[in-house]
Amino acid sequence: MSSTQNRKDYIDLNAIVRVCLKKWYFFVIAVALCVGVALIYMSSHDPEYIVKANMLVSEPDDGLSASPLGSIFGQSSNVNDELYSISSHTVLMDVARELGLDRRHVVKDGLLHRKFAYRDYPVDVVFNPTIPDTLRTTLTFKVKVSKDGLVNATVKNSLDELVGEIEKAKFPAVINTPYGKYTLVTTKYFEPGETLKTNIILKGYDAVAEDLAEDITIDVASRKANIISLDMKSSEITYARNVLDCIIDEYNKRALGMTNIQNQQTLDFLNSRLELLSSDLTEVEGDLQNLKSNQGIADLRAEVEYQFTKKGNLESGLLLAETRYEVGKMVRDFISDPANAHNMVPSGLVSHSQGEEATGNAITRYNELLLHRMRLEQTAGPDNKAIQDIDRQLEALRANLIITLDKTLESSALTLKELRSKYNAAQSALSNVPGQERAYRDVVRQQSIKEQLYVHLLKQREAVSMMLANSRAKGVVIDEAFAQSEPEGMSNKVILAVSLMIGLLLGALAVYMQQLFRNKFSDRQELDALTDAPVLGEMCVSHRNESLVVREGGSSTAAELFRLIRTNLLFVLGNDNGSKVVLMTSTRPGEGKSFIAINLASSLALLGKRVLLMGLDIRSPKLAEYLGIPATPGFTEYIASDRYSLDQVIRPLPGAKGLDVMVSGPVPPNPAELLSDHRVDQLFDKLRTMYDFIIVDSAPVGVISDTFALARVSDATVYVCRANYTTKSDIRYFNSLYDTDRLKKVALVINGTAAKQGYGYGAKS
Repeated sequence: MSSTQNRKDYIDLNAIVRVCLKKWYFFVIAVALCVGVALIYMSSHDPEYIVKANMLVSEPDDGLSASPLGSIFGQSSNVNDELYSISSHTVLMDVARELGLDRRHVVKDGLLHRKFAYRDYPVDVVFNPTIPDTLRTTLTFKVKVSKDGLVNATVKNSLDELVGEIEKAKFPAVINTPYGKYTLVTTKYFEPGETLKTNIILKGYDAVAEDLAEDITIDVASRKANIISLDMKSSEITYARNVLDCIIDEYNKRALGMTNIQNQQTLDFLNSRLELLSSDLTEVEGDLQNLKSNQGIADLRAEVEYQFTKKGNLESGLLLAETRYEVGKMVRDFISDPANAHNMVPSGLVSHSQGEEATGNAITRYNELLLHRMRLEQTAGPDNKAIQDIDRQLEALRANLIITLDKTLESSALTLKELRSKYNAAQSALSNVPGQERAYRDVVRQQSIKEQLYVHLLKQREAVSMMLANSRAKGVVIDEAFAQSEPEGMSNKVILAVSLMIGLLLGALAVYMQQLFRNKFSDRQELDALTDAPVLGEMCVSHRNESLVVREGGSSTAAELFRLIRTNLLFVLGNDNGSKVVLMTSTRPGEGKSFIAINLASSLALLGKRVLLMGLDIRSPKLAEYLGIPATPGFTEYIASDRYSLDQVIRPLPGAKGLDVMVSGPVPPNPAELLSDHRVDQLFDKLRTMYDFIIVDSAPVGVISDTFALARVSDATVYVCRANYTTKSDIRYFNSLYDTDRLKKVALVINGTAAKQGYGYGAKS
C-alpha cells in the first residue's frame, strides 16, 4: 500500500480548520438563515405554558359510614369511573357553554404575530344563543377594519366555502349566512382610528368539547391515591386556568345532583315506612288500652315480674327473630313492587348476621349496579347498549334477590316457629299466671316491636336529612389551576443558541458537501493531502498579459516565486553536472505547462547559465505563439530531414540573455515514431555538450504518450498542475505514475494559486 493511501487512515484537523476558515461565508450565511428563522418563529409564536389542577375523589361525609343503611346511600369511589365522568363529552360541553368557548378570537399583532385574545378582543360577533347547540360546521369570520371605522368581512365554513360577506359597513355590521344572522360589534378594547385585522372562529358546543378533549390531559396522578390530575397547554394562562377550574366545578355539580337524587329517594322510602309503622303502633296501643279496660288490669307487670324472669331470654330471641322477619318481609315487598324497579333497595334494613350475609351482599351488588346505571343515564340515552345490558343484569339480580329473600323468610319463619314453640312451652309451665296476663304480654310484645322499628327508622331519616343539608360533591380540589413558572419547550435564549449551533452545523455540512462533490483542489495544502510527491513550489495567478514574466532585474511576485521553484529544482537535480534535461509535462492541456517552462528556463538563464528551451509538444505546438517568434524551422524538421542544421533551428530569445529556443516545427504525420527515432537521442547527446540546462516543453501525459517516449533522454520531470482546474482524478493518475517511476525524478509545480511573495517553499523528501 502506498503512503498516499495511508493518508486516509487519519483525520487532519488542521486541514479541516483551514478549509472551514477559507469557507467562512458558508457559516455566516447558514447562521444568518437559522437565526433569522428563529427570530421569525419567536416573533410569530407566543410561549406556551403548562397549566395544572389536581382533585381528590372522595366519598361525601354523609354520617352513615357506621350505619347499617350506609350501603344504600353511597358506595366506595372507583377513581377510574370518576375519571371517565370528569372527561365525558357532556361535562366538556357544559364547560364550553359556561365559559362561552364557542367563539375564539385571533388578533393580528404585528407583521407575523397573531395573538389568541381570550378576554381583550376588540370585535365580537353576536347571534342567536341557540345556534351553538345545533351548529355542525365551523364558521370563520375574517374581519378587517380601516382607520375610518369601516369594516370588511367574509365568512367561510369548514369546507372553505364563502357563505357571507360585507364591504365598507359600519358597526354594528350584520352578515346574513345560511347558518343564521350574525352581527359584528365592537368591545371596550376596540381602538378607533387604527387598522385592525382579526379572525373570529365560531363552533358548535359539540366541536368545542371535542377540541377540549384533545387539548386537555386528564389522568390518575397516583395509583396509590384517588387523585385526578388535569393538564392543559396554552399561550393564554387565564384561559387554561378558567377551563380546568370550570371542568372541576361542572363535574362536582353533576356528581352532587346525582347524590341528592339518591338521598331523596331514600328519604321518601323512610317517610312512607314511618307512616305505616305509626298507624300500626297506634292500633297496638289501642288494643293495649282496651285490654286493660276490659280485664281490669292496673299493674300486671309488677305482679308477674318474678314469674316471667326465666322467660326473658326466650322473649328476647323471639323479639329479634320477629323483627328480622318483618324487616325481610318489607324488603321483599319493596323489591317485588314493579314501581320500585329503578329505585335502590334499602339493604341496611337487612341484618348481616350469620345466615343473612348473602342476602345483604346481593342487595349491595344490586344497588351498585343500579347506581352505575343512573350515572350512565346522565350521559347516554335509554337506547344505549350499555344501559340495556345493565337493565338485563338488574332484572336477573332482582329475580335472584326475590328468591333469596323468600328462602330467607322461610328460614326466619321456621326459626320464629321454633322460638314460639319453646316460648309456648315455657308459658304453659306458668299455669298459675292468669290468662289476661298472657294476653297483656302479647300486646306489649307487639308494641315493643313496632316501637323499636319506628325509632330505628326515625334515626335513619334524621341522618338522611342531615346528609341532604350538608351534601358536598366527591371532587375535593387539592390544587386550583396554576401555571408553571417556565414556558413549555425552549426559551428564546435557548432557541437562539440552538439556531446558532444548527447554523454552524449547516455551515460545516455545506463545506463538507462542497468538498465531497468538488473534484478539484484549490491550494497546496489540499494537494499535499492528495499526493506524496515533492512540490517545487507554486505560482500565483499572473494578471500580466505576457508569457515571459521573469526578466533580468525583475522583482515581481511571479519572478520571486519562479526563483524559489528554480532553487528547489536545482536541489532535485543535485550536483551531478550530467543532469541537465528537465522534462515539463502535465495531465491535460490548459494547466500552464508552457508558461512554467518558459519562465523556469528564463530564471535558470539569469544564473548565467546556457539554457535551451525546447518545444516538443509536437502535436499541439504553442511555444512559438507564446513567445512571439517564427514557428519554423524547428525540431520536427531537424529530425525528419538533413536540410537543417542546429544553428538554423536554435535561435536566441530576444530579451532573455543566455536563453535559446528550439520550437516544435510543423506537426508531423507520425509524431510517436518521430520521437522514438535514434536521431532524437543523438540530438540530446549533442545538446548536453552545448548547454547547462535543457527545459523540454512536452505534451500532457494524460492525453497522449509522447512524453513517455522522451523520458529516456530526461534527467528530471516537472509535473505542472493548476489549482481549481486539475481534478483529483488527475492527481490520482499522477500518483500512479509517481509510484511506478515511469518518469524520472518527478516533482510538482502548482500553477494558479493565491501564493504571495515571501511564502516559504521547499522540496518534500
